[in-house]
Amino acid sequence: ETRIGSEKVILVKPQTYMNDSGAAVREISDFYKLDPKDLIVIYDDFDIPEGSVRIRPFGSSGTHNGMRSIIRLLGSDRFPRIRIGTGKDDMEKRELIGFVLGGFSKDEVKVMEQAVDIACDAACCYVENGIDLAMNRYNGTRSANRTAD
Repeated sequence: ETRIGSEKVILVKPQTYMNDSGAAVREISDFYKLDPKDLIVIYDDFDIPEGSVRIRPFGSSGTHNGMRSIIRLLGSDRFPRIRIGTGKDDMEKRELIGFVLGGFSKDEVKVMEQAVDIACDAACCYVENGIDLAMNRYNGTRSANRTAD
């Protein structure tokens, strides 16, 4: 638990398998009696370029099985999400399983660490200023292009 501005924030990292993330999110949501719109789900997404950040107020799961689980168990897709891109333009789908189960190279670690920092900044911006400002400020931001604040 922490505070961002005047808002109480609870950070949760599910300890379930990724494909069953909905069970953990549903349990937290039920325990705290949260409306889905009061959640922010931050997750990796192979469908967007490596190191990029995208924020949406709601939407489908795309090809992400963890998001599919969350939407199914919450019974709603009406919650904001921040996606951190892990996709590579030159990767073929047959390499996906090896990529997902493998680690990052040294160069990729730097890019992903920067992308996670951007996603954290975006989440704080959302909590303090709302989703519109967060989307305007951070959508399309890529870690390789990040400038000092």
